[in-house]
Amino acid sequence: MEINEAIIAFSQSEKIKAGLIWASQAVEIYKALSEADKPGAEKIIKTIVGMISNEILICKKSAPNELWIEIEKNIETATVMIHSKVVHEASFHLTRALTQATTIGQRSIFLPLSAFFLVYVLLVNPPWFRQYLQKIDKANLAP
Repeated sequence: MEINEAIIAFSQSEKIKAGLIWASQAVEIYKALSEADKPGAEKIIKTIVGMISNEILICKKSAPNELWIEIEKNIETATVMIHSKVVHEASFHLTRALTQATTIGQRSIFLPLSAFFLVYVLLVNPPWFRQYLQKIDKANLAP
Protein backbone atom coordinates (compact mmCIF):
# COMPACT_ATOMS: atom_id res chain seq x y z
CA MET A 1 0.00 0.00 0.00
CA GLU A 2 1.39 3.38 -1.00
CA ILE A 3 1.56 6.13 1.61
CA ASN A 4 -1.12 8.26 -0.10
CA GLU A 5 -3.43 5.21 -0.24
CA ALA A 6 -2.76 4.56 3.44
CA ILE A 7 -3.62 8.15 4.34
CA ILE A 8 -6.87 7.98 2.36
CA ALA A 9 -7.80 4.63 3.90
CA PHE A 10 -7.08 5.93 7.39
CA SER A 11 -9.06 9.15 6.95
CA GLN A 12 -12.00 7.31 5.37
CA SER A 13 -12.04 4.73 8.16
CA GLU A 14 -12.03 7.51 10.77
CA LYS A 15 -14.93 9.24 9.03
CA ILE A 16 -16.94 6.01 8.93
CA LYS A 17 -16.08 5.25 12.55
CA ALA A 18 -17.35 8.67 13.63
CA GLY A 19 -20.63 8.09 11.80
CA LEU A 20 -21.02 4.62 13.26
CA ILE A 21 -20.42 5.95 16.76
CA TRP A 22 -23.09 8.61 16.21
CA ALA A 23 -25.51 5.99 14.91
CA SER A 24 -24.79 3.60 17.79
CA GLN A 25 -25.29 6.35 20.33
CA ALA A 26 -28.57 7.35 18.68
CA VAL A 27 -29.75 3.72 18.93
CA GLU A 28 -28.83 3.65 22.62
CA ILE A 29 -30.74 6.90 23.23
CA TYR A 30 -33.68 5.47 21.27
CA LYS A 31 -33.99 2.64 23.78
CA ALA A 32 -34.67 5.14 26.60
CA LEU A 33 -37.21 7.27 24.72
CA SER A 34 -40.94 7.24 25.27
CA GLU A 35 -43.05 5.56 22.61
CA ALA A 36 -44.24 8.97 21.40
CA ASP A 37 -40.67 10.09 20.68
CA LYS A 38 -39.44 6.91 19.01
CA PRO A 39 -40.79 7.59 15.47
CA GLY A 40 -38.78 10.82 15.26
CA ALA A 41 -35.68 9.09 16.58
CA GLU A 42 -36.12 6.31 14.00
CA LYS A 43 -36.08 8.92 11.23
CA ILE A 44 -32.87 10.41 12.57
CA ILE A 45 -31.22 7.00 12.89
CA LYS A 46 -32.31 6.04 9.36
CA THR A 47 -30.82 9.28 8.05
CA ILE A 48 -27.50 8.79 9.82
CA VAL A 49 -27.20 5.16 8.73
CA GLY A 50 -28.17 6.14 5.17
CA MET A 51 -25.42 8.76 5.08
CA ILE A 52 -22.90 6.18 6.30
CA SER A 53 -24.05 3.78 3.57
CA ASN A 54 -23.45 6.44 0.94
CA GLU A 55 -19.99 7.15 2.35
CA ILE A 56 -19.13 3.44 2.17
CA LEU A 57 -19.64 3.60 -1.59
CA ILE A 58 -17.07 6.39 -1.75
CA CYS A 59 -14.70 4.45 0.51
CA LYS A 60 -14.85 1.37 -1.70
CA LYS A 61 -13.67 3.48 -4.65
CA SER A 62 -11.16 5.78 -2.95
CA ALA A 63 -9.59 3.32 -0.49
CA PRO A 64 -10.20 -0.23 -1.75
CA ASN A 65 -10.25 -2.86 0.98
CA GLU A 66 -12.13 -6.14 1.30
CA LEU A 67 -13.48 -5.11 4.70
CA TRP A 68 -15.60 -2.31 3.20
CA ILE A 69 -17.85 -5.04 1.79
CA GLU A 70 -18.24 -6.57 5.25
CA ILE A 71 -18.95 -3.15 6.74
CA GLU A 72 -21.53 -2.55 4.04
CA LYS A 73 -23.23 -5.88 4.86
CA ASN A 74 -23.39 -5.03 8.56
CA ILE A 75 -24.84 -1.60 7.81
CA GLU A 76 -27.41 -3.15 5.48
CA THR A 77 -28.40 -5.59 8.23
CA ALA A 78 -28.69 -2.70 10.70
CA THR A 79 -30.85 -0.85 8.17
CA VAL A 80 -33.15 -3.87 7.87
CA MET A 81 -33.44 -3.96 11.66
CA ILE A 82 -34.33 -0.28 11.76
CA HIS A 83 -36.95 -0.61 9.01
CA SER A 84 -38.37 -3.69 10.74
CA LYS A 85 -39.03 -1.65 13.90
CA VAL A 86 -36.42 -3.53 15.95
CA VAL A 87 -34.09 -0.55 16.16
CA HIS A 88 -32.50 -1.75 19.40
CA GLU A 89 -31.08 -4.78 17.51
CA ALA A 90 -29.22 -2.53 15.05
CA SER A 91 -26.52 -1.59 17.54
CA PHE A 92 -24.96 -5.08 17.34
CA HIS A 93 -24.45 -4.75 13.58
CA LEU A 94 -23.27 -1.16 13.85
CA THR A 95 -20.70 -2.25 16.43
CA ARG A 96 -19.44 -5.01 14.14
CA ALA A 97 -19.08 -2.46 11.35
CA LEU A 98 -17.21 -0.17 13.74
CA THR A 99 -14.76 -2.95 14.59
CA GLN A 100 -14.12 -3.59 10.90
CA ALA A 101 -13.61 0.12 10.19
CA THR A 102 -11.12 0.24 13.06
CA THR A 103 -9.26 -2.68 11.50
CA ILE A 104 -8.98 -0.82 8.19
CA GLY A 105 -7.57 2.21 9.97
CA GLN A 106 -5.06 0.16 11.95
CA ARG A 107 -3.86 -1.73 8.90
CA SER A 108 -3.47 1.42 6.86
CA ILE A 109 -1.46 3.31 9.44
CA PHE A 110 0.78 0.43 10.57
CA LEU A 111 2.77 0.14 7.33
CA PRO A 112 3.73 3.83 7.02
CA LEU A 113 4.60 4.11 10.72
CA SER A 114 6.77 1.02 10.70
CA ALA A 115 8.50 2.22 7.54
CA PHE A 116 9.20 5.64 9.08
CA PHE A 117 10.53 4.00 12.25
CA LEU A 118 12.85 1.74 10.27
CA VAL A 119 14.18 4.67 8.22
CA TYR A 120 14.71 6.65 11.43
CA VAL A 121 16.68 3.83 13.07
CA LEU A 122 18.80 3.25 9.97
CA LEU A 123 19.58 6.91 9.28
CA VAL A 124 19.91 8.35 12.78
CA ASN A 125 21.20 5.26 14.62
CA PRO A 126 19.95 6.64 17.97
CA PRO A 127 21.91 5.84 21.15
CA TRP A 128 18.94 4.16 22.81
CA PHE A 129 18.71 1.70 19.91
CA ARG A 130 22.44 0.93 20.05
CA GLN A 131 22.12 0.30 23.81
CA TYR A 132 19.17 -1.98 23.19
CA LEU A 133 21.12 -4.02 20.63
CA GLN A 134 24.10 -4.25 22.98
CA LYS A 135 21.83 -5.47 25.78
CA ILE A 136 20.39 -8.18 23.53
CA ASP A 137 23.89 -9.17 22.40
CA LYS A 138 25.08 -9.49 26.02
CA ALA A 139 22.03 -11.57 26.89
CA ASN A 140 22.74 -13.95 24.01
CA LEU A 141 26.40 -14.35 25.02
CA ALA A 142 25.66 -15.01 28.69
CA PRO A 143 25.65 -18.74 29.71
